[in-house]
Amino acid sequence: MIEYLTDNWLEVLGTVVGIAYLWLELKANIYMWIAGIIMPAISIFVYYNAGLYADFGINIYYLAAAFYGFAVWTMRDRRHTGTKRRELPITFTPRSMYVPLVGTFAVTFVAIGFVLVRYTDSNVPWWDSFTTSLSIVGMWMLARKWIEQWWAWIAVDAVCFGLYIYKGIYFYAVLYGLYTVIAVYGYFRWRAMMKEDTGR
Repeated sequence: MIEYLTDNWLEVLGTVVGIAYLWLELKANIYMWIAGIIMPAISIFVYYNAGLYADFGINIYYLAAAFYGFAVWTMRDRRHTGTKRRELPITFTPRSMYVPLVGTFAVTFVAIGFVLVRYTDSNVPWWDSFTTSLSIVGMWMLARKWIEQWWAWIAVDAVCFGLYIYKGIYFYAVLYGLYTVIAVYGYFRWRAMMKEDTGR
């Protein structure tokens, strides 16, 4: 066990940061984006070494998305508060966004899967593509603070749990098993927070 921890210290560190990220996300705390910068920086190396090339690539996207999410969550709403900083509220996903979100997922799923099949030695190309494509959509929804982002993460986390066990990334497998359970709780917690904010 000690040898495994020593040989896989980046995986262990990424797991610790991931737990911190999840705790902050449940609270809809803006500092989750700081952990959201650190964790993908670590995960880039973990996933590359495991041959999960789409997950490797998505973590580069996560780095950029974390900066974007931080900016959006701290946006200035001049319509109501002038120059005063106003926190972005939790809302439902606008109906007009469902088709673009599903379309983005479908296109990226096929494109990434094709690249992995044709140009890499991945033995799980379509599962890797599924989690990566849905994560792209989920991260965008999270940045906008749309409550249905939890639905995307429940699916991503459940698939990643099994995928990481298969690939032997056991600490990340435990982390994503925890993510799956807590993502369900997170949805209902955000619903309660949204009701408190809107008074209904």
